[in-house]
Amino acid sequence: MAKPLVVKFGDAEIPCQLSRVERSDLYGFVETEALDEQGRKCTLATLADDGRSVISSGGTALVTLSPDGNWLDKKACIPTDNQGNRITPVPSSYAAPVPLEKTATVEEYLSHDIRAVYQVTNDADLAPLLAELKKGTIYCFPYSFRGGLESDAGFLLLAADGTPFIAIGCPTQLQFVGLEEVAAVSEDESEDEEIDFSMM
Repeated sequence: MAKPLVVKFGDAEIPCQLSRVERSDLYGFVETEALDEQGRKCTLATLADDGRSVISSGGTALVTLSPDGNWLDKKACIPTDNQGNRITPVPSSYAAPVPLEKTATVEEYLSHDIRAVYQVTNDADLAPLLAELKKGTIYCFPYSFRGGLESDAGFLLLAADGTPFIAIGCPTQLQFVGLEEVAAVSEDESEDEEIDFSMM
């Protein structure tokens, strides 16, 4: 069994088992198989830039290179922000109990792009926490599975059927698109520019 996420509600520490809710669990899924002339299952391959080499699945990898093109060990890289200041990594949310102190409004919750949803189950007494969630309270906290450079936003809330869920996401970034310049409209009309309908 996976390590539980321990939340701290008041003075109580409540271990929660998280079960990820997949889209296929809600809507089902259809799997399409491609077969060759002999009925064998086809596998995905990539044609390299040279137009001759065929790379099968698992034949490519991501690497970190220096500005000179040399291979860099990822552990030797120091993360920095846009100003060059060093970023302090965040710990995993499973390393210590997560305090449920901050709440969020429905509008704040809906202003996030949710990328993962987990159903919360446990054997402990959740009565005080569930009573608060039934009032419509949404708890928010920083969430990071393994730890890393920055944490996501975690939300603990209750579904309509009384099932507690944790939703993981990040703030929605809206970019407004518009005209760079507004066209100038001239309202000055000279008599010379008037249309003479008798010429038609």
